[in-house]
Amino acid sequence: MAEQIRKGRDLFGSEHPEVRLPVELATAVTGSESLEELETLAVANPKDSGVWAALAAYHLSQGNVEGAGAEKVTAYACARTGYHRGLDALRSNGWRGTGPVPWSHEPNRGVLRAIMMLATAARAIGEEDEYIRCLNLVNDCDPSAADAMSSGAGSES
Repeated sequence: MAEQIRKGRDLFGSEHPEVRLPVELATAVTGSESLEELETLAVANPKDSGVWAALAAYHLSQGNVEGAGAEKVTAYACARTGYHRGLDALRSNGWRGTGPVPWSHEPNRGVLRAIMMLATAARAIGEEDEYIRCLNLVNDCDPSAADAMSSGAGSES
């Protein structure tokens, strides 16, 4: 049976304390950056998962033109980088693969955006299973995060 999208936290998530990343891990992205500025930010701070998410979003937006498969692949690579950098940050701050990562805490937003961008980029290249896994991870971290991102709340990317 294929995995289904969940809209709430997993059964184990409530047993773990919230993870609140330190302020210095908040993304530097403001939302007004050009591609060149995003690339400069990524080089200056490759651990900033929000920058990788913004780069993925940029490349996906360019992939809407016919024949732009390379942009989807680049978006996927950027999103995957942000996802892994974000998981590294969460783990080094006490997260053990499950449990609350609140959207309301600003430094967590870059990681949550990177996970959501990986879901979006995975779907763009036809990776439906990964799309569902990433959506479930976002919902496990904070069920309100996906809605906040889709509505643009607190958006810098």
